[in-house]
Amino acid sequence: MSQRLTPIKRREFIKRLRRLGWEGPFPGGSHHYMKKQAHTIPIPSYAEIDSGKLREMLQEFNISREEWLSAAR
Repeated sequence: MSQRLTPIKRREFIKRLRRLGWEGPFPGGSHHYMKKQAHTIPIPSYAEIDSGKLREMLQEFNISREEWLSAAR
C-alpha cells in the first residue's frame, strides 16, 4: 500500500526535486523555477504546498508518487 502525499514545506520540496535531478531554483518572472533537461517547474512562493497542489504538480511533470516518496529518504 502506498503512502499518502502530505503537505510539504517549500524548502523540502526543493530538496526533493534536487534529489530527483532537477537544478535550481533560478529567479524567473513572478516565480522561481527549477529545470531538468528541457522541462521547467515553477516553484510556488508560499511557505507550504498542500497535498492537492503537490499531487497536481507531480502529475503535470510526470513524477510518480513512488519516485517522489523515495526522494524523501
